[in-house]
Amino acid sequence: MDWNLLAQIAPAFARAAALTLLVSAGAALLGLLGGFALNVCREFWAGVRPLYGAFIGLIRGTPFLIQLFILYYGLPQVGITFTPIAATVIGLGVYASAYFAEIFRASWQSIPAGQIEAARVFGLTRLQILRHIQAPQALRLALPMVTNQLILVLKESSVASIITVPELTMTAGTVVAETFSYVEPYLLLGLIYWLMAVALSRLGRLTEKACHATASART
Repeated sequence: MDWNLLAQIAPAFARAAALTLLVSAGAALLGLLGGFALNVCREFWAGVRPLYGAFIGLIRGTPFLIQLFILYYGLPQVGITFTPIAATVIGLGVYASAYFAEIFRASWQSIPAGQIEAARVFGLTRLQILRHIQAPQALRLALPMVTNQLILVLKESSVASIITVPELTMTAGTVVAETFSYVEPYLLLGLIYWLMAVALSRLGRLTEKACHATASART
């Protein structure tokens, strides 16, 4: 193990880790909002369900790499261009939205139907039911699966190295090309991804506990 090399490449990996987190956070936010909106549309308007199913099937049934290539290399042929970072955030966000939508759908359907029926008896509108009953419970029930998906989004961001986004994986490849050393860069790469995944997992557990404590205090 070359400790001097590790010390030399650490600053570059730190910058790359910051960019990886930034890209992953942007994509995750877009995916969460998109997934929730997709599920709301599916619940409120039955006519969009075939489109919902087609979108979910298309996005989940094709590799993210292909989708990213179409977004970054294909769309410029019709006059739509994105920077590598923007293409990654948008592409990964759309990709993640399909998974988040299914997570929210599953948690939505686990809410007892009796609660919805009782709310209707008391005269609540569909929007009020969504705001006060369905959304809070669905989000709380979805938290464990959302945390897992956030970790997958973080790891999937490594694909961005293919379109020259200088995130962790590309930085490791650059170091290997310059130093011809494989062990140190890729061990450091794996360690950083593992630490970020562990941090996300623990943050998810803390959020779950806080949400359950809040829900218990209200009952």
